[in-house]
Amino acid sequence: MILDAHLDLAMNAMEWNRDLTQPLEVIRQREAHLKDKPDRGKATVSFEEMRKAGIGICVATQIARYVKPTNSLPGWNSPEQAWAQTQGQLAWYRTMEERGELVSIRDQAGLKAQVQRWRDPAWKGPIGYVLSLEGADSMVTPAYVERSFTQGLRAIGPAHYGPGRYAQGTDATGGLGPRGRELLSEMQRLGMILDATHLCDESFWEALECWQGAVWASHHNCRALVPNHRQLSDDMIRELIRRGAVIGAVMDAWMLVPGWVRGKNTPEGEGLTLEQVVDHMDHICQIAGNARHVGLGSDLDGAYGFEQTPLDVKSIADLTKISAILEKRGYSAADVEGIFHGNFLTFLEKNLPA
Repeated sequence: MILDAHLDLAMNAMEWNRDLTQPLEVIRQREAHLKDKPDRGKATVSFEEMRKAGIGICVATQIARYVKPTNSLPGWNSPEQAWAQTQGQLAWYRTMEERGELVSIRDQAGLKAQVQRWRDPAWKGPIGYVLSLEGADSMVTPAYVERSFTQGLRAIGPAHYGPGRYAQGTDATGGLGPRGRELLSEMQRLGMILDATHLCDESFWEALECWQGAVWASHHNCRALVPNHRQLSDDMIRELIRRGAVIGAVMDAWMLVPGWVRGKNTPEGEGLTLEQVVDHMDHICQIAGNARHVGLGSDLDGAYGFEQTPLDVKSIADLTKISAILEKRGYSAADVEGIFHGNFLTFLEKNLPA
């Protein structure tokens, strides 16, 4: 059983135009002639492959960045447009629920019901998803947080890449400011989860200084192994552990290989395998002194494909291979179970609304 704490399912469906109900090979063949994105023809995620992996629960995102005229990143030209994009993504999730592919998990009762279904050895049913927002730019005002909570949103990462409206993200610098603190206040009032992923150093520490609620890092690796500000420093890891967080290991090669250059380096040339992923997991476990703060946040559909994954990952179903590596390194069966699903599951049991 696997709980994947970070997948951009709706982004893939709505912006990449991928029909995740189809077999993976069909998805690849249908877009193999396209050149608009580096991962065309190299997708690793479909509902079928998720079920092969035993992924009965995931954290699935909404994502839409607002960009000022001076921002060269792709995105939407107004917060209102970004909001509308997230609402289109939400409509896709609802349609997948109607089709029986997904089921929304909003509270502890919903989580318990999905776990019971998932533990059935014959389970082939809907995949449970906890809705998360990656980057808060689409919140037109902090008042939109409550509207989104009513729609089922349970976690927010205030920043993504670059400068944001509520926090500063990867490749940016600076703190939250009054608007960001107001956003966090609304989230805390509603009992939401703070996702520390993508926060730049200043925003990370300012956010935790004013945050008293539940926090996780859905998809993050370690700066000590791959020096880059996208990664968590050891001090950040210690603070997250102190607060009871779980950190999801991510499969993107540039967060596994120091100095990776997209389009130049290759998994073959770097000898990249899942062993390096486990190196990051192990580093966090050594800091914690136990295996209770690590999970999987694969991000395997996060705008890259198998051109930028470990050599032994051509499908999300290959995540199951991690268990043998952990066992070889001396992790117990209970540790492996915790890393694969138990740690994030326990976190959700404590922090989803009753």
